[in-house]
Amino acid sequence: MRAALHRADLRPADVEHLVFVTVTGISTPSIDARLMDRLGLRSDVKRTPIFGLGCVAGATGLVRAADAVRAHPNGVAALLAVELCSLTLQREDLSVANLIASGLFGDGAACVLVGADRPRRGPKIVATRAVFYPETGRVMGWDIVESGFKVVLSPQVPHLVRARIRGDVDSFLAAQGLSLRDIRHFICHTGGPRVLEAFEEALELPRDALARTWESLRSVGNLSSASVLFVLRDLLESGEAREGDLGLLVAMGPGFCSELVLLRW
Repeated sequence: MRAALHRADLRPADVEHLVFVTVTGISTPSIDARLMDRLGLRSDVKRTPIFGLGCVAGATGLVRAADAVRAHPNGVAALLAVELCSLTLQREDLSVANLIASGLFGDGAACVLVGADRPRRGPKIVATRAVFYPETGRVMGWDIVESGFKVVLSPQVPHLVRARIRGDVDSFLAAQGLSLRDIRHFICHTGGPRVLEAFEEALELPRDALARTWESLRSVGNLSSASVLFVLRDLLESGEAREGDLGLLVAMGPGFCSELVLLRW
């Protein structure tokens, strides 16, 4: 987080709202509280710790940070995502779900700063939408057992993507007077090979549309909430996005649910 503030020419005292997301650990006081003194944050910082959103939390946390800035336009909101998926390893669990999760998920952290009246160094958040899918509570998540977090991971996830994401995206974009043809950049969570293939199929995307997501999956794996923020960082650092370009940031996670964020450069 210090590095993110330094790159943005900001100080810890500029942060008015801190959103912290994780799905791999529980702490009381929450991690955001433990960071207050270490980072030198103001004592009146509004803190929002969020646990349990899983892979969707990078997108959802970004939306919550943007909501905070809309409510307090003179301030800066920080989103901090920290995931230590390796801590959830169940050594005695030889189920297919655990073996897949152990090979797919990795450790990572990311920070995003959102401000309204500062010089922009990234895209503007134009619109957002959350979608909850009823009766999908056992598609993904944790069972809390004696040895820690035991993964719940259903093979239904790619099927849900194929069945739902196209309609959700089309409806979301139509509400903004747009269609998929207007989107130049796709920033998708690294859900896994079958999930990404389902995204490409449902949205009828060419393979290179999710090239950065595929590369992030190959290089660091699925970092849960931090993943989509890693992909966003890679796009920003590439310099490929130009003024006026539209981007669609998409993540899905336990619930089961999705979060859609429309970006404009």
